[in-house]
Amino acid sequence: MSNPTYDAVVVGSGPNGLAAAIVLQQAGLSVLLLEGKQELGGGLRTAELTLPGFRHDICSAIHPLAAASPFFQTLPLAQYGLEYITPSVAAAHPFDDGTAAALVTSLTDTARSLGPDADAYQRLLAPLVAQWPSIARDVLAPLHFPRHPLNMARFGLPALLPATLLARRFAGDKAQGLFAGMAAHAIQPLSNLTTSAIGLVLLIAAHRGGWPLPRGGSQSIADALAAHFVALGGRVETGTYVRSLAQLPAARAVLFDVTPAQLLQIGGHGLSSIYQWQLRRYRYGMGAFKVDWALAAPIPFTAPECTQAGTAHLGGTLAEIAASEGASARGQHPARPFVLLAQQSVFDPTRAPAGRHTAWAYCHVPNGSRVDMTEAIERQVERFAPGFRERILARHTFDTAQMESYNPNYVGGDINGGALDIGQLFTRPALRASPYRTSRRGLYLCSSATPPGGGVHGMCGYYAARRALRDVFRLPVPPLYGAEK
Repeated sequence: MSNPTYDAVVVGSGPNGLAAAIVLQQAGLSVLLLEGKQELGGGLRTAELTLPGFRHDICSAIHPLAAASPFFQTLPLAQYGLEYITPSVAAAHPFDDGTAAALVTSLTDTARSLGPDADAYQRLLAPLVAQWPSIARDVLAPLHFPRHPLNMARFGLPALLPATLLARRFAGDKAQGLFAGMAAHAIQPLSNLTTSAIGLVLLIAAHRGGWPLPRGGSQSIADALAAHFVALGGRVETGTYVRSLAQLPAARAVLFDVTPAQLLQIGGHGLSSIYQWQLRRYRYGMGAFKVDWALAAPIPFTAPECTQAGTAHLGGTLAEIAASEGASARGQHPARPFVLLAQQSVFDPTRAPAGRHTAWAYCHVPNGSRVDMTEAIERQVERFAPGFRERILARHTFDTAQMESYNPNYVGGDINGGALDIGQLFTRPALRASPYRTSRRGLYLCSSATPPGGGVHGMCGYYAARRALRDVFRLPVPPLYGAEK
């Protein structure tokens, strides 16, 4: 385009859109960030969903990957008010006998709590925790030859396994259940290849620095990123929902923090027929049904470890969790769903009025499900915290359609930007030399539909912006680390 209004436009202000905008602005370009909602953040938003004074994280809540993000760590976000709080117990996994497995920063203490599986846990995790600084750059990156191939192989070989298979390294229910809960963050059947990867990453993150939550709510991460972008000279426009390329101001590069479904709606006519065909074949995974509660008091968990945990995984044994996730993937609604729960107000008093509390939870459901899972989720909480329902002052729910209405990237309620299984792990969103390029020059994808996938880390946006800098602007920007694609 001649005489562009901006050098680059970024559409969407989720963590990846914000990361992309910052990278481009850091390079000295003029950048416009467009957001369809009135508030920035995408999945990083916090609001009074139930009662006045009760602040709930609308989507993401606990942020081990944000705190450990190689790109976010280079930014002065504390200057803009971002403060992380790290619970003493990263995650607790209760059982019906009143005990719980507790994931804490100390690898030794976590292993010791697993009884007969202490040695097996140490053998599996100790090398990976020690080697994480040398492989994090490769794990959170598009496919390339690793900088430290032997260390990466030590991670990659167990990471490729189905969680149900890797869990056989443990003999007891505590260790198996703990690992199953971690792996269930993959949002796919635990019998699938690569489901062990996310479980290992989350365990490593806990032992490297815990699972922090941002004071004031997840919105504070988005606010800090946006403030830094504006301080660099970037421009932000909210309330601008982009439905076609014709709406965009002239720019040499446009980066979309959207998934393939939205890209086809916005710019389908400008894309090649082959690329459109690839995007239409992109698969979305299970959806999420979410409940937020305003509570009169903390959740009365039976296991004391759960009262000290920022996150609780409610699902019992490996077999039970595997059955629940498998059923949801097959289009069913299990009576005992695996529930991911966070209790931020126990650690952050800004989340609720004095003496009151909030809680946040969701379970996986079939993509597009409209079934109300409130009763099933609350039964699971009550199972491990008798008397929980008596403390509920108000609740707010999101089914998959409401999730997608809130954030169109959550197609069918899929909060991961598309299924992250072996079939799409290396070809996300299409099989191309660079996953961030579209078929039209100057147009790029920077969302969680590109590598390394879902999670609040900004690395999808970081790599997409670097790709645009090289392709369009020919800028000699040194890499953050290593070789990139």
